[in-house]
Amino acid sequence: MKRMNQSAKGFTLVEIMIVVVIIGLLAAMAIPAFQKVRQASQDKAVLNNARQISAAGDQYFLENGVSSVSLNNLIGPTNYVKSLNLVANETYPAGCTQGEAVTVLGVAGARTITYAP
Repeated sequence: MKRMNQSAKGFTLVEIMIVVVIIGLLAAMAIPAFQKVRQASQDKAVLNNARQISAAGDQYFLENGVSSVSLNNLIGPTNYVKSLNLVANETYPAGCTQGEAVTVLGVAGARTITYAP
């Protein structure tokens, strides 16, 4: 009599489906956390750009004795801020006025960030 000695090697379809569902649940929990980190990173970069614009404006005011300046006089290869990199399709103000906050609109299409010196 021949004995059937088959061992159960491998995974069943149910076990594989359970693993896929668990991985999907973990991904669903992790994605919002990654989005929050990305949003915080964008906000910090935009705030840093606004801070640089404000500092450049203050320097321009001191050197030229004026109280307002357009961004064209602050940003450029030979100006105070060499370049302004957009990180979230934000819109910067056209100019800077002494003593006023720099407000950046449309950060990622939804947020507004204000830097008050």
